[in-house]
Amino acid sequence: MTDKPQQEQNTESAIKVRQVTDVHANWSSQGPLENGKFSYQLILDNGAEEALVMPTASDAKVLRDFFDDADSVFWDTEREVLIFGKIQ
Repeated sequence: MTDKPQQEQNTESAIKVRQVTDVHANWSSQGPLENGKFSYQLILDNGAEEALVMPTASDAKVLRDFFDDADSVFWDTEREVLIFGKIQ
């Protein structure tokens, strides 16, 4: 007899690339006269997993444009790399 929860857990850990299904942008203050910090919370496979990306301000703008222009976006969970589909 098989242990289904264990099988599901093994399958989940075997997934290395997930689709980014939603992106939440954040900015946080670092105090008066200090540069703030940007972050993107990546929602993967409709909430199966999440990842956090903390780019510089200039990289955040480029990423925002890529998120907007790409027909699909994927996150390599092992290498922590964003993979953009066809750019419109």
